[in-house]
Amino acid sequence: MTAPLSRDLRLRMVRAVEAGSTVRVVAERYEVSPSTVVKLMQRVRRTGSVAPGQIGGQRKPLLAPYADLLLELTKTGKGITLAELREAIVARGGPRVDLSTIWHMLRRLGLTHKKRA
Repeated sequence: MTAPLSRDLRLRMVRAVEAGSTVRVVAERYEVSPSTVVKLMQRVRRTGSVAPGQIGGQRKPLLAPYADLLLELTKTGKGITLAELREAIVARGGPRVDLSTIWHMLRRLGLTHKKRA
């Protein structure tokens, strides 16, 4: 993954564009792509800052709001299929997700598939 450009370089590019240089001239001078300069100027106009945006981060699981429901349905003692879990989520106004999404959420909650003899 690449690192963001330094604050100093960002400031110099913004000053050059604001002084009247074209995006292509600034990009060539500082050896970056023209789209980099365009996106930087859009960011400056939108936020007023040359600071880079967040890189990476953790996404919240799609089914996180339904974790309690999933735990409740799986604790009943009788077997329940992933398809039945999906229908229960949809019935409560949740998204219609793929079965693997439900499986991953169950794993995240510490639930595993146990075979019975």
